[in-house]
Amino acid sequence: MDLGKIKHSHLLIRGLNLHIAQIGTGELGTVVFLHGFPEIWYTWRHQMLAVADAGFRAIAPDFRGYGLSDQPPEPEKGSFDDLVDDLLGILDSLGAPKAFLVGKDFGAFPAYDFAVKHPDRVQGVVNLGVPYSPMGYNLESLPEGFYIHRWREPGRAEADFGRISAKTVVRNVYILFSKSEIPIAAEGQEIMDLADPSAPLPPWFTEEDLEVYGGLYEKSGFRFPLQIPYRKLFERLPAVDPMICRPTLLIMGEKDYVIKFPGMEEYVRSDLPKSFVTDLEIKFLPEGSHFIHEQHPAEVNDLLLGFLQRHT
Repeated sequence: MDLGKIKHSHLLIRGLNLHIAQIGTGELGTVVFLHGFPEIWYTWRHQMLAVADAGFRAIAPDFRGYGLSDQPPEPEKGSFDDLVDDLLGILDSLGAPKAFLVGKDFGAFPAYDFAVKHPDRVQGVVNLGVPYSPMGYNLESLPEGFYIHRWREPGRAEADFGRISAKTVVRNVYILFSKSEIPIAAEGQEIMDLADPSAPLPPWFTEEDLEVYGGLYEKSGFRFPLQIPYRKLFERLPAVDPMICRPTLLIMGEKDYVIKFPGMEEYVRSDLPKSFVTDLEIKFLPEGSHFIHEQHPAEVNDLLLGFLQRHT
């Protein structure tokens, strides 16, 4: 994999220098990749090369507060709207009148929100692991030790993560969150305690990959990532008209722990998501985990490229 072809720059967007990775001439259009946690632009390396080879321009920003992008001056005041507004600024700065948006994990939320607020700038939406639901998700019924509950509590994750290096935090999250069970700590236990220090990384995620992630989190820290998504997740307000009117593809791994959230699988397999998205395809990968795009890049790339070609 020749990552040396990917070019890196910074764009001044809304007062912050945001890091942008990009590759491809873009004769067929632009594809913007939006990462989740604990990820940065690098998580999309397989997909960026594939869409560039197919004739698209691939753009993968580090969200504000992540990776090589600037930290906002007051991280605790951040919101998901900031990510949507940043995305609009990126497209404007790069001269991209329209783009396909590809999101994963919490990166799905700004992709969906942008498609609702700026449909004229969107050719299509692809999201991995998170269906569109303007009603929100039923997470409050999960026990106190559920990782999102724990990480929403100010100071708790900071203390948990602070016992180990940033690289070890990323290692533990990749080990824990690539399993099919929801990460839930027992009373008196923290989320990082769930990871066995002797457990190997998933076979599709190398020590070299971990070095890239670890180095970037050593720089950025976790102050903003704990705000967005975890502490602001339930502050997202539904749009007045929440319909998505652009072609949308949802890719779900059947071994992604998210599918075990209360009511999630029933919702995804029902017709209800199609009542909020006018043109929706849903594809399931039987062995796919939460990191499906890194675990099964060939299959995800095939689905992604097929979608892009159908809607270009």
